[in-house]
Amino acid sequence: MRPLHPVSPSLRSVLGISFFVLFVAFWAWITFGGHVNRIFLADPLSMLRDGWRLLVEDRFWLDILITIWRVFGGFVLASVVAVPLGIAMGAWKPVEAFLEPFVSFARYLPASAFIPLLILWAGIGELEKLLVIFVGSVFQIILIIAVKVGATRRDLVEAAYTLGSTNNGIVRRVIMPANAPEIAETLRLVLGWAWTYVIVAELIGSSSGIGYMIINSQSRLATGQIIFGIIIIGLIGLLSDFAFKAFNRWLFPWSLA
Repeated sequence: MRPLHPVSPSLRSVLGISFFVLFVAFWAWITFGGHVNRIFLADPLSMLRDGWRLLVEDRFWLDILITIWRVFGGFVLASVVAVPLGIAMGAWKPVEAFLEPFVSFARYLPASAFIPLLILWAGIGELEKLLVIFVGSVFQIILIIAVKVGATRRDLVEAAYTLGSTNNGIVRRVIMPANAPEIAETLRLVLGWAWTYVIVAELIGSSSGIGYMIINSQSRLATGQIIFGIIIIGLIGLLSDFAFKAFNRWLFPWSLA
């Protein structure tokens, strides 16, 4: 193996699948072999049976759909606010000087700390869940995009000025196209963080969703159901990540050059 040397797509797939196979094999060994009490960690077969029961008898698929809606709803709200602000901070230094101290302060505040306030302000309905994801995502997106936009190549900007571009034209015709792939990649990464926020929101004051199922299963020591819920979150996140990557490749093919 050489540092930074790429691997073929087929080898990448084989290596990625191999890790999951080894992980499940180790899981089966410690549970079926009696190395861990199954009360505290269900074996893979029990997990699958519990998951099938959840889907068929308890209509868990509705909870899955509700959680997906909450994640993407809150994430879209955060993106609509954060992307323009991030571009403005990166492009105009007075805006950056005005907003960066607050954004840098706010991004360190855990979204879970706002849940009691958000419940008081918005109740325990859907709006509260969306706001938790919004608070957890918006400041991260703003700051990352501002940093990427602020690092735009100066030679491109100077060339545009030489060709007669205006200040607003620099933003529209140079800064935004040059950073569009990086902005899309930032959104892809923060979407993964949004899944952690929604589960936290559903653990408190919720009557539906994957997080609600997990906390209910904990009270009954149903570790198979808990693991199934965690795996479902991972699978949905993995699929959304692949879809986001494919969309970015289609939308910005020059970024792969």
